[in-house]
Amino acid sequence: MKHLLKLSDLTPAEIEEILNLADQLKYDQQHGIDHRYLKGKTLGMIFQKSSTRTRVSFETGMYHLGGQALFLSSRDLQIGRGEPVEDTARVLSRYLDGIMIRTFAQSEVEDLAKYGSIPIINGLTDYCHPCQVLADLMTIREHKGELKGLKMTFVGDGNNMANSLIVGGIKSGMEVAVACPAGYKPDAGIMKWAAENGTFTCTEDIAAAVKDSDVVFTDVWASMGQEEEKAEREKVFKEYQVNEEFMSLAHKDAMVQHCLPAHRGEEITAETFEKHAAEIFDEAENRLHAQKAVLVLTMGSKN
Repeated sequence: MKHLLKLSDLTPAEIEEILNLADQLKYDQQHGIDHRYLKGKTLGMIFQKSSTRTRVSFETGMYHLGGQALFLSSRDLQIGRGEPVEDTARVLSRYLDGIMIRTFAQSEVEDLAKYGSIPIINGLTDYCHPCQVLADLMTIREHKGELKGLKMTFVGDGNNMANSLIVGGIKSGMEVAVACPAGYKPDAGIMKWAAENGTFTCTEDIAAAVKDSDVVFTDVWASMGQEEEKAEREKVFKEYQVNEEFMSLAHKDAMVQHCLPAHRGEEITAETFEKHAAEIFDEAENRLHAQKAVLVLTMGSKN
């Protein structure tokens, strides 16, 4: 695997390989087994968007793997002052062994990969969030034993999380349903692909989407960069809340997942969040293990 730009670039077998290695690395860490597969290597971490989980998990992951990580904000790079992405990519390729970038435009990630000569990992864009969804799939598999045949439902804004969950779910053999208001649907191209390659529905009816689900996802109503839309989005999404009423329509042992941060009382009630807190924080922890697997498979070798 050369890069991780978006999940649609990966085959089902490659996704499974990442999850299997993530499981092994988690086991190793829990049992004190050394896995410094990236000893002496350096990951540059470009942050155009701030993050708690992305920064800490990647930085810690590189330490566990024997390498080091450099935090690079837009204030630290000439890219924040107008240097073309292609020039930044070619320069950093001569210093670093890999780049993780968390930014707005998917094109910026794709251009880094096009013009650079080192692995590029997408830490989040407005289009997709592949690292988060790999951790999500890992968590579901831990709790359910397998992914194929399960029903995954996403409730809320058809954002980057919805886009990646659709792709990751379909490629893993899951049925995927999305419930979102009109005008806030996931990417049209992704929905078309999902309908042609698996069992997929997108509806405004939350009850229909959640019915018989094995895992229910949600996310904040206003993502980073949408703060000015917060008041309007609260009106639009007020009915799109994961709560006990809707969870009663899912399977009795259904999981709830949230990529965090969570706004209790908005996209999810405090009651439902706390009831499923163990699953949600397993999901948060698994960012570390899934990303370590991606780092090993792109930047080094586990042999």
